[in-house]
Amino acid sequence: MMTQLTNHPAWKALNDHHHEMRDLSLREELAHEGRFSDLSRVACGILFDFSKHLANKETINLLVDLAHAAKVDEMRAKMFAGVKINNTEDRAVLHTACRAPETAEVVVDDENIIPFVHQVLSQMEDFTHAVRSGEHKGYTDEAITDVVNIGIGGSDLGPRFVVEALQEDGSGPKVHFVSNVDGQDIASVLKKLKPETTLFVIASKTFATEETMLNAQMAKDWLLKSATTDAIPKHFVALSTNAKGVKDFGISLSNMFPFRDWVGGRYSLWSAIGLSISLAVGFDNFRKLLDGAHDMDQHFQNAEPKDNVPLLMGMLGVWYRNFYNYSAHLLLPYDVRMDKMAKFIQQMDMESNGKAVDREGHHMSYATGPLIFGEPGTDSQHSFMQWVHQSADVVPVDFMICKEPHHALAANHASLCANFLAQSRALALGQTLEEAKGDPSRVFTGNRPSTSIVLPKLSPYHLGALIAAYEHKVFVQGVVWGVNSFDQPGVELGKKLAKPIKEILEGRTPNAGMDSSTSHLINVLMPR
Repeated sequence: MMTQLTNHPAWKALNDHHHEMRDLSLREELAHEGRFSDLSRVACGILFDFSKHLANKETINLLVDLAHAAKVDEMRAKMFAGVKINNTEDRAVLHTACRAPETAEVVVDDENIIPFVHQVLSQMEDFTHAVRSGEHKGYTDEAITDVVNIGIGGSDLGPRFVVEALQEDGSGPKVHFVSNVDGQDIASVLKKLKPETTLFVIASKTFATEETMLNAQMAKDWLLKSATTDAIPKHFVALSTNAKGVKDFGISLSNMFPFRDWVGGRYSLWSAIGLSISLAVGFDNFRKLLDGAHDMDQHFQNAEPKDNVPLLMGMLGVWYRNFYNYSAHLLLPYDVRMDKMAKFIQQMDMESNGKAVDREGHHMSYATGPLIFGEPGTDSQHSFMQWVHQSADVVPVDFMICKEPHHALAANHASLCANFLAQSRALALGQTLEEAKGDPSRVFTGNRPSTSIVLPKLSPYHLGALIAAYEHKVFVQGVVWGVNSFDQPGVELGKKLAKPIKEILEGRTPNAGMDSSTSHLINVLMPR
């Protein structure tokens, strides 16, 4: 798709504009009072300041033209309508339906799926109330005090990020997360818990994901050391579509929370996969999370292109990836509760758009998804920010902060805000030799772009809206680049290759048919 798009007048106009922008100075541009109002937007109560970008109003107009040429609007309409835009897997892409109101109608294979969505939400609400109120008890009639979410990928990262981010709203059982097949992961969690008061949430669509099911079996064995099999239904629930697998494991089907194949893993926290979130912060707060995301969906569908926040986020990313050749993007939340933000968005973005084959199966000769990395400020200022400020590589940055903190330490929040503002200012303006008092080691080129994102507070509503904005940003870029953002062949290849190696390591098949390096490493790692 983009092969043809690079020949489109909109692409050529942007290319010409890029050459004209070579002499743009953010130091000079930011001296103009009107630049902030020209290049900042508000969506769902969140401020997105784009004024520190290597862009002006003409850039925005040309990027919008390119998005239109790439038919982003048409693909967006198809996604929300339930058309099977995941063409390689013949699936609709409808995580957005999980946060739609009961009055909505979205038809997939002749079924309006909205009643199913709200049936699952009702099931989640009832179970959440039962656990948090103490009505649902363990096998010794004690209330549940701890929940262990066992999943991997999107079944782990999304719920883990949200639970940690909304920890101040967490009045329910303590939620722990296990994802890694490394036995240390589950062992370190279990040693802190009591079987009598622990609930396991097994998150696996197929109930066959190797890492998840291995850890689930470890949890089951741990429980059965002090209880009989009759205890399993009280201590295990399943987030899955495989009723037979769930039943064979010993989990009551009344405690199976289903979802459909139109919810991709990295977009699944809005579905039954969000049960751990609901248990941690309460269903009312989970509902507010969905409401924030739904309102951002509405904004993405209805806002004018030049005011459409996810569209602008996505197109500015295309601007830097394909015209400036910037290969990375940095996320810096100035809020320790958002510690997992970069890791979560990293999976969402890189697993979606880190591809070299377009929707038609053609190998691409242009760059697609960037490397995503980051960690909370101000810690980052004492690690990789030196590189971000002075390296020959330029990395666009998203700075995030909450205007209202969840604590009463005014001096700390003032310092946090000052650092948040100073870092984006330093990247944009740099420091001249004169300002560095003649010391060339302290000269900074500046002209390094960033977005400043200000949430009123880290509420469930605003967090939901922010996550949805990033989801739609990734979608926009995938459409422009012509990739299917909703499959993951690279993940599947790794799983495919691991299976025969595991059989060799377990002594079930001979060490044959491998490359020389892998064969020798198998010999090194083979149990003696």
